Amino acid sequence: MKKQPGLASMMAVYRREVLSYLTTPTAYVFVAVFLFAIGLFTFQVGGLFEQRQADLAPFFAFHPWIFMVFLPAVAMRLWAEESRSGAIELLLTLPAPTWALVLGKFLAAWTIAAVALLLTIPLWVTMNFLGSPDNSAIFTGYLASLLMAGAYIAIGSAMSAITPAQIVAFVLAVLVSFVLTALGLPLVLDFFTGLAGGAVTEALARFSIIHHFDAAQRGVVEFRSVFYFVSLIALCLGWTALAVDARRGG
Repeated sequence: MKKQPGLASMMAVYRREVLSYLTTPTAYVFVAVFLFAIGLFTFQVGGLFEQRQADLAPFFAFHPWIFMVFLPAVAMRLWAEESRSGAIELLLTLPAPTWALVLGKFLAAWTIAAVALLLTIPLWVTMNFLGSPDNSAIFTGYLASLLMAGAYIAIGSAMSAITPAQIVAFVLAVLVSFVLTALGLPLVLDFFTGLAGGAVTEALARFSIIHHFDAAQRGVVEFRSVFYFVSLIALCLGWTALAVDARRGG
């Protein structure tokens, strides 16, 4: 069966981007630093073994904050690097729909994040040797973490598409990610409760990444949380496509 032109273009861009990550230090540095950081926070700050419970709650608790910084660093090059090198002019002349270019680049960066998560599986295995953890809850936590990673990468992709400067794209992505994450913190929610009341606070919390991720950590798969992450990814990729189309049209 012959592939549709858009799908074939997306796969070509995806392979190109993955190869680009593998032939530059970006992916290796990200994976190495991510594993070091998540290990440091899980064991030293979270006290995984000191809690004497067979679960990975301290491991997942730090994912939003680590992803918030590291994943924009992976995504900042998606479009900004193309603009800096001038390769974007050639890329945009290809007979490929914009959505194929955007999705191919996004999926490549998401793959790097997925590989980093997969490399933490030995920690899950170790937990099963040490006790009897709730494996369904851990599995749900991994799925939620992967969805959350996709959201942060999509934010980074959108910021990368609107500026040719990688550092600017990184700073903007971290800023947006921080706002969306911090909205779910008790300190922030208490502030808005005193300012605008409980109804407004509850509405704001629903826009927070950490609010939806925390629900999944408890082993509960909520449709609204899945819908939130998928919608956030779609919204940011749509923004990316609009920015790329504007450049294409110009």
